Amino acid sequence: MIRVGIVGATGMVGQRYITLLEGHPWFTVTCVAASAQSAGVSYAESVKGRWHMSEPIPKNVGKLKVVDAMNIDEIARSCDFVFSAVEMPDKEKVKQLEESLAAAGLPVISSGSAHRWTEDVPMLLPEINSDHTKMIDAQRKKRGWKKGFIVVKPNCSIQSFLTPIYALQQAGYEVDRLSVVTMQAISGAGYPGVPSLDMVDNIVPFIGGEEEKTETEPLKILSEIKKEKFVLTNNLTITAACNRVPVSDGHTACVSISFKKKKPTKEQIISIWKSFSSVPQKLKLPMAPKQAIIYLEEDNRPQPKKDRGSEHGMAISVGRLRECNLLDFKFVGLSHNTIRGAAGGGILNAELLVKQGYIK
Repeated sequence: MIRVGIVGATGMVGQRYITLLEGHPWFTVTCVAASAQSAGVSYAESVKGRWHMSEPIPKNVGKLKVVDAMNIDEIARSCDFVFSAVEMPDKEKVKQLEESLAAAGLPVISSGSAHRWTEDVPMLLPEINSDHTKMIDAQRKKRGWKKGFIVVKPNCSIQSFLTPIYALQQAGYEVDRLSVVTMQAISGAGYPGVPSLDMVDNIVPFIGGEEEKTETEPLKILSEIKKEKFVLTNNLTITAACNRVPVSDGHTACVSISFKKKKPTKEQIISIWKSFSSVPQKLKLPMAPKQAIIYLEEDNRPQPKKDRGSEHGMAISVGRLRECNLLDFKFVGLSHNTIRGAAGGGILNAELLVKQGYIK
């Protein structure tokens, strides 16, 4: 078993990591780290009264003593790599913490946004850009790190539409324009999140930074690596409007797409989605969905309540594919934001890195 540390273990994403890692065939949690205020007591004691998962705290994790996240040496002694689920408004402090962990010899798989635009840090969505891990070699060389490195996962709003778009591109149909309207769950705001009086009987048509992330992060995910640098794709334009809706979990995206040259039929698109398989499926990674994209024929699907849990929360559900009066086609996509979009996506990244030999 590979020893795992979770930094930011008391937050919502950290808690989700702990529940998803229970019984994992490769990984075992041996270190939980958090702020100095939470450190020094058992994990069960540190989250007493603020455990937000429906599953109970795993007994082996509940007994672990919480380490101060700034105690880099102790964390490095306790595990082989770490998941970073640190939730701090000061992104520079998050950057410094993750870099300190990597410098101490730990691979860092981050769910946060602090390093998403760092020039030598891969932003991984394994079904799309598993080859971007080769940037790790350049990152280590540049920074003088022998074993440690940093990889990140993209923003949770992107998961619900980008893999279906990539599947079409891989089939030879180049998409050049996207219009995306997201309806994002309240759990995406963390805990305590959005005040209840703002969300009950309401929709909030603004989420700070989400539209910019939705419009720009896919360009890095779809980029090429040339001379040890990411060269952003310049043939895709995305416009996004992001809304917070009173749903507990599950981000929904209403997407209109335009094809540059060849335009597939509706039947061809559905066939491409149903047959899509990529690196995580071929490697049979434990966290990978067997069916990466699930197409639902019913007119009223996908729905967060009914479909967010598909393939243990790791599949992308799509539906309502039809012709668009403005562009070419439109569809609805759905992903589980705290599983596929956060902790589950981080675990899938770690599994890929194990298979590629970067985590040992």
